[in-house]
Amino acid sequence: MALSSFVDGTLFGTRFGYDAARVVALHGWGRSHKDFTASLDGLNAISIDLPGFGASPPPPHKGGASLYADLLSPVLEECKTPVILVGHSFGGRVAVHLAEQRPALIGGLVLTGVPLLHRAHGRQRPALPYRLGRLMNRFGLIKDESLEELREKYGSADYRAASGVMRDVLVTVVNESYEQQLRSISVPVDLVWGDGDNAAPPEIASRAEALLTDARLTLLGGVDHFVPTNAPQALREAIDRRLGALR
Repeated sequence: MALSSFVDGTLFGTRFGYDAARVVALHGWGRSHKDFTASLDGLNAISIDLPGFGASPPPPHKGGASLYADLLSPVLEECKTPVILVGHSFGGRVAVHLAEQRPALIGGLVLTGVPLLHRAHGRQRPALPYRLGRLMNRFGLIKDESLEELREKYGSADYRAASGVMRDVLVTVVNESYEQQLRSISVPVDLVWGDGDNAAPPEIASRAEALLTDARLTLLGGVDHFVPTNAPQALREAIDRRLGALR
Protein backbone atom coordinates (compact mmCIF):
# COMPACT_ATOMS: atom_id res chain seq x y z
CA MET A 1 0.00 0.00 0.00
CA ALA A 2 1.12 3.55 -0.76
CA LEU A 3 2.59 5.68 1.99
CA SER A 4 0.66 8.68 3.26
CA SER A 5 2.06 11.68 5.10
CA PHE A 6 0.71 13.10 8.34
CA VAL A 7 1.32 16.17 10.50
CA ASP A 8 2.66 18.35 7.67
CA GLY A 9 4.93 15.63 6.36
CA THR A 10 6.71 14.90 9.63
CA LEU A 11 5.21 11.41 9.94
CA PHE A 12 4.45 8.70 7.42
CA GLY A 13 2.32 5.59 7.37
CA THR A 14 -0.55 3.86 5.62
CA ARG A 15 -4.26 4.65 5.43
CA PHE A 16 -6.78 1.84 5.25
CA GLY A 17 -10.28 2.46 3.90
CA TYR A 18 -11.76 5.65 2.49
CA ASP A 19 -13.48 7.29 5.46
CA ALA A 20 -12.14 8.95 8.61
CA ALA A 21 -9.96 6.58 10.61
CA ARG A 22 -11.56 4.76 13.51
CA VAL A 23 -8.36 2.89 14.42
CA VAL A 24 -4.77 4.13 14.80
CA ALA A 25 -1.98 1.56 15.20
CA LEU A 26 1.50 2.11 16.68
CA HIS A 27 4.21 -0.49 16.07
CA GLY A 28 7.05 -1.77 18.22
CA TRP A 29 10.72 -0.80 18.42
CA GLY A 30 12.59 -1.47 15.19
CA ARG A 31 9.39 -2.32 13.33
CA SER A 32 7.15 -0.38 10.92
CA HIS A 33 3.55 0.33 9.94
CA LYS A 34 3.58 -2.86 7.87
CA ASP A 35 3.17 -5.03 10.99
CA PHE A 36 -0.56 -4.20 11.10
CA THR A 37 -1.42 -4.83 7.45
CA ALA A 38 -3.29 -8.08 8.14
CA SER A 39 -5.12 -6.94 11.27
CA LEU A 40 -6.33 -3.63 9.79
CA ASP A 41 -7.42 -4.85 6.36
CA GLY A 42 -10.99 -3.75 5.60
CA LEU A 43 -11.12 -1.11 8.35
CA ASN A 44 -10.92 2.67 8.24
CA ALA A 45 -7.57 2.93 9.96
CA ILE A 46 -4.11 4.46 10.04
CA SER A 47 -0.87 2.61 10.74
CA ILE A 48 1.96 5.02 11.54
CA ASP A 49 5.72 4.73 11.20
CA LEU A 50 6.81 6.06 14.58
CA PRO A 51 9.52 8.76 14.53
CA GLY A 52 12.87 7.19 13.72
CA PHE A 53 11.40 4.08 12.06
CA GLY A 54 10.28 3.25 8.55
CA ALA A 55 9.84 6.43 6.53
CA SER A 56 9.38 8.80 9.50
CA PRO A 57 12.41 10.90 10.54
CA PRO A 58 13.76 10.70 14.11
CA PRO A 59 12.33 12.93 16.84
CA PRO A 60 13.84 16.41 17.14
CA HIS A 61 15.44 15.63 20.50
CA LYS A 62 15.78 12.82 23.00
CA GLY A 63 12.93 11.82 25.29
CA GLY A 64 10.72 8.93 26.27
CA ALA A 65 7.24 7.66 25.49
CA SER A 66 5.73 10.98 26.56
CA LEU A 67 7.69 12.79 23.83
CA TYR A 68 6.35 10.35 21.25
CA ALA A 69 2.82 10.89 22.55
CA ASP A 70 3.23 14.63 21.96
CA LEU A 71 4.43 13.98 18.41
CA LEU A 72 1.54 11.59 17.67
CA SER A 73 -1.28 13.66 19.18
CA PRO A 74 -1.90 15.63 15.95
CA VAL A 75 -2.65 12.36 14.11
CA LEU A 76 -5.47 11.64 16.56
CA GLU A 77 -6.70 15.20 16.27
CA GLU A 78 -7.13 14.73 12.51
CA CYS A 79 -9.59 11.87 13.10
CA LYS A 80 -13.22 12.93 13.24
CA THR A 81 -14.25 10.78 16.22
CA PRO A 82 -12.51 9.05 19.15
CA VAL A 83 -10.37 6.18 17.85
CA ILE A 84 -9.36 2.75 18.98
CA LEU A 85 -5.64 3.07 19.64
CA VAL A 86 -3.62 -0.11 19.07
CA GLY A 87 -0.10 -0.39 20.46
CA HIS A 88 2.48 -3.15 20.18
CA SER A 89 5.53 -3.13 22.46
CA PHE A 90 7.12 0.36 22.22
CA GLY A 91 4.00 1.62 20.45
CA GLY A 92 1.97 0.53 23.47
CA ARG A 93 4.18 2.63 25.74
CA VAL A 94 3.24 5.62 23.60
CA ALA A 95 -0.43 4.59 23.56
CA VAL A 96 -0.80 4.63 27.35
CA HIS A 97 0.66 8.13 27.49
CA LEU A 98 -1.78 9.26 24.82
CA ALA A 99 -4.67 7.70 26.72
CA GLU A 100 -3.63 9.60 29.84
CA GLN A 101 -2.88 12.91 28.10
CA ARG A 102 -5.65 13.01 25.47
CA PRO A 103 -8.53 10.84 26.75
CA ALA A 104 -11.17 12.69 24.70
CA LEU A 105 -9.48 11.49 21.49
CA ILE A 106 -9.51 7.80 22.41
CA GLY A 107 -12.45 5.43 22.67
CA GLY A 108 -10.51 2.33 23.68
CA LEU A 109 -7.09 0.68 23.73
CA VAL A 110 -5.78 -2.60 22.38
CA LEU A 111 -2.33 -3.36 23.79
CA THR A 112 -0.10 -6.30 22.98
CA GLY A 113 3.38 -7.23 24.17
CA VAL A 114 3.93 -3.91 25.95
CA PRO A 115 6.55 -3.67 28.76
CA LEU A 116 4.11 -1.64 30.85
CA LEU A 117 5.74 -2.48 34.17
CA HIS A 118 9.13 -3.66 35.32
CA ARG A 119 9.35 -7.43 35.71
CA ALA A 120 8.21 -8.77 39.06
CA HIS A 121 11.58 -10.45 39.67
CA GLY A 122 13.53 -7.34 38.63
CA ARG A 123 15.07 -6.28 35.39
CA GLN A 124 17.82 -8.33 33.81
CA ARG A 125 21.14 -6.95 34.97
CA PRO A 126 23.70 -5.77 32.39
CA ALA A 127 26.77 -7.93 31.80
CA LEU A 128 29.37 -7.77 34.60
CA PRO A 129 32.12 -6.14 32.48
CA TYR A 130 29.76 -3.32 31.59
CA ARG A 131 28.65 -2.85 35.21
CA LEU A 132 32.29 -2.65 36.30
CA GLY A 133 33.06 -0.22 33.49
CA ARG A 134 30.12 1.98 34.45
CA LEU A 135 31.34 2.08 38.06
CA MET A 136 34.89 2.93 36.98
CA ASN A 137 33.59 5.67 34.68
CA ARG A 138 31.61 7.15 37.55
CA PHE A 139 34.83 7.53 39.54
CA GLY A 140 36.80 8.86 36.59
CA LEU A 141 38.92 5.73 36.15
CA ILE A 142 37.96 5.18 32.50
CA LYS A 143 36.90 7.67 29.84
CA ASP A 144 33.42 8.02 28.34
CA GLU A 145 34.75 6.61 25.07
CA SER A 146 35.81 3.39 26.82
CA LEU A 147 32.40 3.08 28.47
CA GLU A 148 30.73 3.50 25.08
CA GLU A 149 32.90 0.67 23.69
CA LEU A 150 31.60 -1.55 26.50
CA ARG A 151 28.01 -0.53 25.68
CA GLU A 152 28.60 -1.45 22.05
CA LYS A 153 29.99 -4.83 23.04
CA TYR A 154 27.55 -5.81 25.78
CA GLY A 155 24.43 -3.81 24.97
CA SER A 156 21.24 -5.33 23.56
CA ALA A 157 20.75 -5.86 19.83
CA ASP A 158 18.35 -2.90 19.81
CA TYR A 159 20.96 -0.71 21.50
CA ARG A 160 23.69 -1.71 19.05
CA ALA A 161 21.38 -1.07 16.08
CA ALA A 162 20.33 2.37 17.31
CA SER A 163 22.39 5.52 16.90
CA GLY A 164 22.21 9.21 17.71
CA VAL A 165 19.00 10.42 19.31
CA MET A 166 17.36 7.01 18.85
CA ARG A 167 19.89 5.42 21.18
CA ASP A 168 19.06 8.05 23.81
CA VAL A 169 15.33 7.37 23.34
CA LEU A 170 15.87 3.64 23.79
CA VAL A 171 17.85 4.09 27.02
CA THR A 172 15.07 6.33 28.34
CA VAL A 173 12.09 4.13 27.51
CA VAL A 174 13.54 0.83 28.73
CA ASN A 175 13.81 2.37 32.18
CA GLU A 176 10.23 3.65 32.22
CA SER A 177 7.29 2.05 34.01
CA TYR A 178 3.68 3.13 33.62
CA GLU A 179 1.81 2.52 36.88
CA GLN A 180 0.59 6.11 36.97
CA GLN A 181 -0.73 6.01 33.41
CA LEU A 182 -2.46 2.65 33.90
CA ARG A 183 -4.26 3.85 37.04
CA SER A 184 -5.49 6.98 35.27
CA ILE A 185 -6.80 5.38 32.06
CA SER A 186 -10.60 5.36 32.01
CA VAL A 187 -11.30 3.88 28.56
CA PRO A 188 -11.75 0.11 28.15
CA VAL A 189 -8.57 -1.80 27.38
CA ASP A 190 -8.05 -5.14 25.65
CA LEU A 191 -4.74 -6.81 26.51
CA VAL A 192 -3.82 -9.42 23.89
CA TRP A 193 -0.71 -11.35 24.88
CA GLY A 194 1.30 -14.30 23.63
CA ASP A 195 1.91 -16.78 26.41
CA GLY A 196 5.44 -17.20 25.04
CA ASP A 197 6.30 -13.49 25.13
CA ASN A 198 9.79 -13.20 26.60
CA ALA A 199 10.17 -9.47 25.94
CA ALA A 200 7.05 -8.55 27.95
CA PRO A 201 6.09 -11.69 29.90
CA PRO A 202 2.41 -12.42 30.59
CA GLU A 203 2.87 -11.65 34.29
CA ILE A 204 3.27 -8.00 33.26
CA ALA A 205 -0.07 -8.14 31.46
CA SER A 206 -1.75 -9.69 34.50
CA ARG A 207 -0.43 -6.99 36.82
CA ALA A 208 -1.41 -4.28 34.34
CA GLU A 209 -4.93 -5.70 34.14
CA ALA A 210 -5.25 -5.32 37.92
CA LEU A 211 -4.24 -1.64 37.74
CA LEU A 212 -6.62 -0.72 34.92
CA THR A 213 -10.20 0.37 35.58
CA ASP A 214 -11.75 -1.62 32.71
CA ALA A 215 -9.53 -4.29 31.18
CA ARG A 216 -9.75 -7.72 29.59
CA LEU A 217 -6.71 -9.99 29.17
CA THR A 218 -6.58 -12.62 26.43
CA LEU A 219 -3.64 -15.04 26.49
CA LEU A 220 -2.73 -16.68 23.18
CA GLY A 221 -1.25 -20.16 23.43
CA GLY A 222 1.94 -20.82 21.49
CA VAL A 223 2.37 -17.18 20.45
CA ASP A 224 5.47 -15.07 21.07
CA HIS A 225 6.05 -11.32 21.39
CA PHE A 226 5.03 -10.53 17.81
CA VAL A 227 1.25 -10.84 17.95
CA PRO A 228 0.59 -8.32 15.12
CA THR A 229 2.43 -10.49 12.60
CA ASN A 230 2.11 -13.95 14.12
CA ALA A 231 -1.49 -13.82 15.40
CA PRO A 232 -3.15 -10.96 13.46
CA GLN A 233 -6.63 -12.51 13.63
CA ALA A 234 -6.58 -12.51 17.43
CA LEU A 235 -5.55 -8.87 17.38
CA ARG A 236 -8.30 -8.08 14.87
CA GLU A 237 -10.90 -9.71 17.11
CA ALA A 238 -9.90 -7.39 19.95
CA ILE A 239 -10.03 -4.37 17.65
CA ASP A 240 -13.49 -5.35 16.40
CA ARG A 241 -14.65 -5.82 19.99
CA ARG A 242 -13.54 -2.29 20.92
CA LEU A 243 -15.08 -0.84 17.73
CA GLY A 244 -18.35 -2.59 18.49
CA ALA A 245 -18.45 -1.01 21.93
CA LEU A 246 -18.09 2.46 20.37
CA ARG A 247 -21.15 2.11 18.15
